[in-house]
Amino acid sequence: MSDDEPKPGSAEDQGPVTITPALADRLAEKREELFEEFGIRDEFPSEVLREAEARTEGVYEEIEAEIDEREDLRDLTTWTTDPVDAQDFDDAISIEREDGAYRLWVHIADVTHYVTPDTAMWEEAVERANTVYLPDYTIHMLPPVLAETVCSLVPNEDRLAHTVEMEIDEETLSFEDIDIYKSVINSDERLTYKECENRLDDPDLPLSEENQLAFELADRMHEQRKEDGSLVLNPRRDRAHTIIEESMLKANKAVTHTLMWDRGVEAMYRVHPQPTPDQWNEALKEIQELDGVSIPGKAWGDDPRKAVNAALEESPERQLNKIQRAVLKVMPRAKYMNDPFGGHHALNFDIYGHFTSPIRRLSDTINHWIVHENDVPETLVELCDHASDKQKDGETAERLYKQFLQEQGLDPYAVNNRGVEVVEDADEAKHTA
Repeated sequence: MSDDEPKPGSAEDQGPVTITPALADRLAEKREELFEEFGIRDEFPSEVLREAEARTEGVYEEIEAEIDEREDLRDLTTWTTDPVDAQDFDDAISIEREDGAYRLWVHIADVTHYVTPDTAMWEEAVERANTVYLPDYTIHMLPPVLAETVCSLVPNEDRLAHTVEMEIDEETLSFEDIDIYKSVINSDERLTYKECENRLDDPDLPLSEENQLAFELADRMHEQRKEDGSLVLNPRRDRAHTIIEESMLKANKAVTHTLMWDRGVEAMYRVHPQPTPDQWNEALKEIQELDGVSIPGKAWGDDPRKAVNAALEESPERQLNKIQRAVLKVMPRAKYMNDPFGGHHALNFDIYGHFTSPIRRLSDTINHWIVHENDVPETLVELCDHASDKQKDGETAERLYKQFLQEQGLDPYAVNNRGVEVVEDADEAKHTA
């Protein structure tokens, strides 16, 4: 999922942005220019596509053969929640309330069952390192023919998954127990964010009770993170996003804590250095000077992350982007490392890494392999450096493409969320949202 996920209803309630053929050609030329500049591979080699096609054959027989070797969770109530235009569903959740605890399952597509180190698909995924999201144009890490079929946790079909099962204390929200294993699941429903919001509002709809329980837990985890000093740059996200974001953060944290503390192994940890005190002061001063924005007095002497959170929560809507930019300007880039030393400053986690998006991130794919095989690649340090560099390249290409869209009179947010339609009549071309 891109960082520019559509707001619930945006893509569902409005039509595409219309553009002329000439503008469509200019956009294509700009994409090609960026792909060449940053070494982004748009087309998949034929060998990779052949392998991917072959792995989509005999799916049901293969899953049936796997069941005895996995946890059979097909009777567990499970569902996915994604943007309305999502093409692949790589994570699903289940939740139950127990005596004194919540039990949360996060099910992740078992990519490494299909993409293994001895395949051309693996080599191509390593080279790409991540999926690149441009507005209305996606460059995939894995071939869509695989990612959008057998690796996608579509509803009412058996799928192979990697499950993180967590028993979470009802009072402290700490882990009482963590179990990570391979499973077979069968998702009950695919929800969009808007549909999830409807489930939360209407108790008569299917999965309403489950989503209400999931939000109860997610909202509490979100508030606890803020109290602990986690930076929350998107304070006004809707409930559906909160459920997914907090569930995935909890699962990622569970996996990397298990890898570090229980196994003591190297993995692709996510390390985020902190700004210097002077840099933080610079950011806070810039925020304080914004019209209509004030950092509460009690927050000034506290953790600067809490000061930013307080400013974001109490600021006018029009100033949110400026506050975010002031912070991001002084924030060092997060990077992948084989050792978690230093922790993740923005999240305020002592150990963190990625596990929940193996379809779109190499780090998650590698960590899936390490968890299941207990086998750390010899080239792990190089893989960490490469993934960090490719992520930077992808984000830079995305920023430059959005800038180009604006220069052409297009709203990148509208293009990303609603898509584009080419129309011959220039009078019908509406370049803005």
